[in-house]
Amino acid sequence: MKKSPSQKVKELNLVFPPAPKPAGVYRPVLIVDNFLYVSGQGPVKNDGTLMQGRVGDDLTNEQGKLAARQVGLTMLSSIQTHFGDLDKIKRVIKVFGMVNCSPEFKAHPYVINGFSELMADVFGDDHGIGVRSAVGMMLPDGIPVEIEAMFELK
Repeated sequence: MKKSPSQKVKELNLVFPPAPKPAGVYRPVLIVDNFLYVSGQGPVKNDGTLMQGRVGDDLTNEQGKLAARQVGLTMLSSIQTHFGDLDKIKRVIKVFGMVNCSPEFKAHPYVINGFSELMADVFGDDHGIGVRSAVGMMLPDGIPVEIEAMFELK
């Protein structure tokens, strides 16, 4: 029997940070038809503060990947807080990953894998992996990674 996302969260001993409050005029999540859209999330630590740094400058590729994984935990927390049950999600549709990095940096997809691997762990390979973009840019508050996503609901 296939395990539900909430069962996988417990099995993996995942700890969610507090869901961030909007930092501007937007909704953290929005449901349209059978889709859940999640606004860009940064890597919130368990104490509620934001991870900071620039990949390729003061963060290694691996630290950037861990920051992207933390964004995944933050996003799951936001979904639970603002939408409810993770088990109502059928699949990941689209991921847009942004990396705050030095101009020479070229491993954007590797960094965003931290998020994608977590989604595959929680929702399974068939439903946790969707289409994706990974780009570099300047990000607010000095965060290393920001990710927005779209999910299909059951």
